[in-house]
Amino acid sequence: MKRFENKVVIVTGAGTGIGAATARRFLREGATVVLNGRREQKLRDTIAGIDAAKSLIHAGDVSDEAYIKRLVEDTVVRFGRLDVLVNNAGFAIFGPFAELTTADWRRQLATDLDGVYFGTREALPHLLKTRGSIVNVSSASGLGGDWGGSGYNAAKGAVSNLTRSLALEFAARGVRVNAVAPSLTTTDATAELQKSEAVMSIFRGRLPMGRPATPDEVAAVIAFLASDDAGFVNGVILPVDGGLAASNGQPNFLALFGEG
Repeated sequence: MKRFENKVVIVTGAGTGIGAATARRFLREGATVVLNGRREQKLRDTIAGIDAAKSLIHAGDVSDEAYIKRLVEDTVVRFGRLDVLVNNAGFAIFGPFAELTTADWRRQLATDLDGVYFGTREALPHLLKTRGSIVNVSSASGLGGDWGGSGYNAAKGAVSNLTRSLALEFAARGVRVNAVAPSLTTTDATAELQKSEAVMSIFRGRLPMGRPATPDEVAAVIAFLASDDAGFVNGVILPVDGGLAASNGQPNFLALFGEG
């Protein structure tokens, strides 16, 4: 498919995981992609073997307001337009609330929420011109609480509701705003979890499909939401979770009875 031919896309957090898979997906579908991330080499790794003429590496921290302004300005100066913004950059700290420091709290909100605000604010004037689209990467943690995830839950919950608010405000002006809410995904950020068979066994017990998502699976949904195929989809926080959100939280009765 070439759904994004002649389109210009910014993907934040494009050096690894979901962001890297998303950048590659848009490139395969014909887009020109601006890749943001804190580590330039990781961004270069993302586009290794792909036509570099249709990409721009732009290293920087999304929590830096002045940097985000440059990111969007440089994109429009270089390519003349902006059609899609994917706010993917994220950061999480898990642990007891009593041990969550002010610095850790602010670091999570700065990346996970402020970065979305800054990027959206700077991109919107250009997206209004192209009747473009924003896709935010929230999380299953933005739809419900986690034990030990207070800061991350606060940030991603805010991203989910910010998505809804922006969708209401800008739909009539031609800009759709949606989000994906992945559950556990096989990325560098979850590598330590994946090393523990005990932890993964618990996850497999909670995920109806019995496995984590892959970054490519999440990227495919992001591309769908950004595309004209989702032209009447707006304000959706779409779980990409293998059926996790379908559960009411009670245990698997079939497993308790030895039938599942």
